[in-house]
Amino acid sequence: MRIIAGIAKGHLLKAPKGFITRPTTDRIREALFNILYSRVLDAEVLDLFAGTGALGIEALSRGAARADFVERCLPAFKCIKHNLAKTKLQTFARVIYGDALSFLNKCALAYDLIFIDPPYQQNLAEQALQIVAQNAILKPDGIAVAETGKAENLPEQIGELRCVRQVRYGDTLLWFYHLAKEEEK
Repeated sequence: MRIIAGIAKGHLLKAPKGFITRPTTDRIREALFNILYSRVLDAEVLDLFAGTGALGIEALSRGAARADFVERCLPAFKCIKHNLAKTKLQTFARVIYGDALSFLNKCALAYDLIFIDPPYQQNLAEQALQIVAQNAILKPDGIAVAETGKAENLPEQIGELRCVRQVRYGDTLLWFYHLAKEEEK
């Protein structure tokens, strides 16, 4: 697993041993960032269920202003810190050791990009999106991207969040949500 583009391009990322995490593949990350291309520069990013930190680090490498990473698995948390130091992007990052849903329930910040990549088949993506919608954690022009397995189905509308795009890559689905405008409600 490597950083695909930007100032940290080519850096290999460390992942915890075993099956603790399921990192987003290089191919899916490249496709995701091709879709988000113009939205990454100067963005404030939240990487939930961060695992190795690959999504947030890729965003920082491509010019995001800052990124917050939330991870509750200690080996993965340590990998994120290592990967940020290795890519020299730690100055622009904050790594939070804790549960993503608990973090969201207490979060007083708003983000331009939110990556939600929880363990599959546990309904965590939908729960996270519900909290994002309820607590105004997504900025008005922001995008929340949820990654799920192909068997999972997220609603088209979650509170004020509306799914504007869904893309499938093999066994993975990417769901793109933004705040619904008045004419879409």
